[in-house]
Amino acid sequence: MTPSASISPHTLPDISGYAIAEQLYLGAHTAVYRAMQTATRLPVVLKVLRRDYPNFRELMQFRNQYAIMLRITDANAKSLPVAGIIKPLSLETVGNGYALVMEDWGGISLKKYLRQHSLTIAEVLEIGRQLAEILHDLHQHRVVHKDIKPDNILIHPHSKEIKLIDFSIASLLPKETQQLQSPNVLEGTLAYLAPEQTGRMNRGIDYRADFYALGVSFYQLLGGELPFTSDDPLELLHCHIAKAPTPLNLVNPEIPATLSAIVAKLMAKNAEDRYQSAKGLKYDLQQCYRQWCETGEIRPFQLGQRDLSDRFLIPEKLYGRSGEVQALLESFDRVAQGSTELMLVAGFSGIGKTAVVNEVHKPITRQNGYFIKGKFDQFNRNIPLSAFVQAFRDLIGYLLSESDEQLQEWKAQILNAVGENGQVLIAAIPELEQILGPQPSVPELSGSAAQNRFNVLFQKFIQVFTSPEHPLVIFLDDLQWADSASLELLKLLMSDNRHLLMLGAYRDNEVSPVHRLMLTLEELEKTEAIVRTITLEPLGMTDTNHLIADTLRCSPDLALPLTELIDRKTKGNPFFTTQFLKALHEDGYITFNRDRRYWQCDIAQISALALTDDVVEFMALQLQKLPKETQHVLKLAACVGNQFDLSTLSIVSEQSPIDTATAFWRALQEGFILPINQTYKFFQTDEIDPLENSNTINPTYRFLHDRVQQAAYSLIPKNQKQTAHYQIGQLLLEKTAPELRSDRIFAIVNQLNYGTDLIAGPKEREELARLNLMACRKARGATAYQVAFDYTRVGLLMLGEQGWQQHYDMTLAFHELAAEVAMLCGDWDRMEEAIDRVVSEAHSLPEKVNVYRIRIQSNVSRNKFAEAITIAQPLLEQLGVALNPAPTATDIQQEIAEIEGLIGERTIEDLVEMPVMTDVNPLAIVQIASSVMAAAYICASPLLPLLVSLAV
Repeated sequence: MTPSASISPHTLPDISGYAIAEQLYLGAHTAVYRAMQTATRLPVVLKVLRRDYPNFRELMQFRNQYAIMLRITDANAKSLPVAGIIKPLSLETVGNGYALVMEDWGGISLKKYLRQHSLTIAEVLEIGRQLAEILHDLHQHRVVHKDIKPDNILIHPHSKEIKLIDFSIASLLPKETQQLQSPNVLEGTLAYLAPEQTGRMNRGIDYRADFYALGVSFYQLLGGELPFTSDDPLELLHCHIAKAPTPLNLVNPEIPATLSAIVAKLMAKNAEDRYQSAKGLKYDLQQCYRQWCETGEIRPFQLGQRDLSDRFLIPEKLYGRSGEVQALLESFDRVAQGSTELMLVAGFSGIGKTAVVNEVHKPITRQNGYFIKGKFDQFNRNIPLSAFVQAFRDLIGYLLSESDEQLQEWKAQILNAVGENGQVLIAAIPELEQILGPQPSVPELSGSAAQNRFNVLFQKFIQVFTSPEHPLVIFLDDLQWADSASLELLKLLMSDNRHLLMLGAYRDNEVSPVHRLMLTLEELEKTEAIVRTITLEPLGMTDTNHLIADTLRCSPDLALPLTELIDRKTKGNPFFTTQFLKALHEDGYITFNRDRRYWQCDIAQISALALTDDVVEFMALQLQKLPKETQHVLKLAACVGNQFDLSTLSIVSEQSPIDTATAFWRALQEGFILPINQTYKFFQTDEIDPLENSNTINPTYRFLHDRVQQAAYSLIPKNQKQTAHYQIGQLLLEKTAPELRSDRIFAIVNQLNYGTDLIAGPKEREELARLNLMACRKARGATAYQVAFDYTRVGLLMLGEQGWQQHYDMTLAFHELAAEVAMLCGDWDRMEEAIDRVVSEAHSLPEKVNVYRIRIQSNVSRNKFAEAITIAQPLLEQLGVALNPAPTATDIQQEIAEIEGLIGERTIEDLVEMPVMTDVNPLAIVQIASSVMAAAYICASPLLPLLVSLAV
């Protein structure tokens, strides 16, 4: 097809190879036309993108719908084709976009049909019966449509046959986890969106989301209106997750109560309360249709008599946590009123800490608040502020999805708060530049001055997002692995913000009383900050029994023998319990009896199994059931971290992104890995076309749980772990352009540092030392001083005993940095050790000035002002400054006169424009004089006037 211009709403486009007959649909992004294929004279329907330059999301959705439609209508596939789906003929390029070519079946959208025709109750029931049949076939193919609505339901005007269209956001995964996003970028149509599709329900998306959207569509067809309407997208989302619609038979009294109850069941907030099978829905609709046609009424009957799914589904609702959830909700209510609180959720791994925290989504939506989250990584503890950066990356993504007008307002508020120092925050959160744009460079400060500047700016930045109009919730997961900089920032945020709820989850069995997290909490409590802790205990037998009974859809009494067996293995750990149940089903020990229509298991057979009660070992056994190529990429992913992207994984697996994604697909299907965004769908088909370069498309993923990551990591033999990390680091270094290394320096260096024992060659050791120096400087810039010190330690280890002789400049730089960051950490012994080494090894006095200045600052910070002056005075004399130990009033006046003479008529602006000092000795004098001036002032030292003049 030849390129075409943007499609006008008033003219039919000219698309080579097709004669356009009429326009069937015109939306914001797509248009649909009835046409004739000129070469074959075949009547077709064309769906095309309207814009000349569609974005990646639009292109991906076109590819996705074509791939899925092809899959479920293929007569040669293993499963029977779905009859109620329009058959795709081809996906062709139109300029920079696509045209989806489909058979012309002769139908029109149900929405368009309703403009000219009214539907009787019998007709709606017949439409519902057909849709239930289509959904049954669709779900048998493991496809979730995710966007059912009258626009996407076709009806043939004469035969009244129904077909389902538009699979642009459909999923081939059994379950998706919707990330918390702005309503402006959520997939689907807000008016028909299932609660779990909002990302605010703490639930995954599976085939039952289609039942909710079908219920909304029925409500509209029968009641003549939507169940929820609002011009405010967030209010509409809140309605879906928390408000019950007016019963349909009250909206339209002609609707029988039973039919109203069917629609209400379809629209249940929790998927467990909806229909569980399309066959069960179809049976109830047929009962209604028969009664209506025979008697003109529908008598009440028990719904869901035939509604039993053969799909093994473990409920996602929380069991035994109502008190803890209530405490969390009350904490948010207090924050919404203006307080600042830290709420901690403690417990063993897998106990359900994150699930409890996620229950706060509902009231946040009601209050128009923001919820952002980050997670510390057990294998990447040296990445400073990693969880905070993740969290604020979420916030920035949310802001970027808002209107241009709103975005400009946010930009103005942030710049008003931080002034010309925006680059300080961008250095820590690079994504912030997408909102603020390039910011002017800022003066480089050393020591506590840099820390203080960062602290002040970050507080001002946070305060932009904490207000009565939109309270802010920041969730930091796995605090037991937090770096010291993050804990310092946590203390800072708790000091004077309002409308801020800090949520933290940690494993209380992995922290001792002297763990830095616990010490941080002690310090917070001394400041009278509001700190509360919820400790989650293992599930009791009763709660576990309810979970298993709900899974098997049987009575608690019948489930009790299996519960007792599972509880002995899992000891009430919810994650272990659900994974144990899943494994029993997958291994054939829990089966669905199709003749008797119930779930059954052989307790004796399960009891005889020699199964481990160690959850990591158990999960490792489950991973070993996957194909070898899938296990291989999972092991590499575990080395990279809890969260990773396809680009990194393809580099470290030394495969193309397509091959890597293909190997990864089984892990996605089994739910061990969760996609963080929808770009993973690009790799659901092997077809790569000239419109896109797959190397530029980079889906991100995360492990289902830390225990899965640990299990994948455990599959690497112990004696090969160092080698695996080092090889990953080498591959990342090799594939990262030099100009981009700074952005990925922590990821590269942290992998290489695992393998320091493997490095023997002097060139390799020197290169790793240089990389650690780069990482150290970046960590110091992010105020992550303990992390920075760790990098100095590794760097000096690589340079070895001959570092001063063979790599003098780098060794000096490492010792200066070590002294500075040790001072900022309050580690005076290590500071003095680094300073003493520089004093003994440096070639000249100016090269020692920096560490002397650090020693002076350390004394000032500890209120040892006289000691600071004692260090500075002989140093200044060595630099050629003649000091008068007892200046008279005349001497002081003379110094002041000299200062005024030096300044002359210059303004402050003139001074700023003067050339930067480069002469080593005068520069050293100014640095020392400036560092000791505060001490001289406090001690009323007679040297103060001279120091001021030296600084000037």
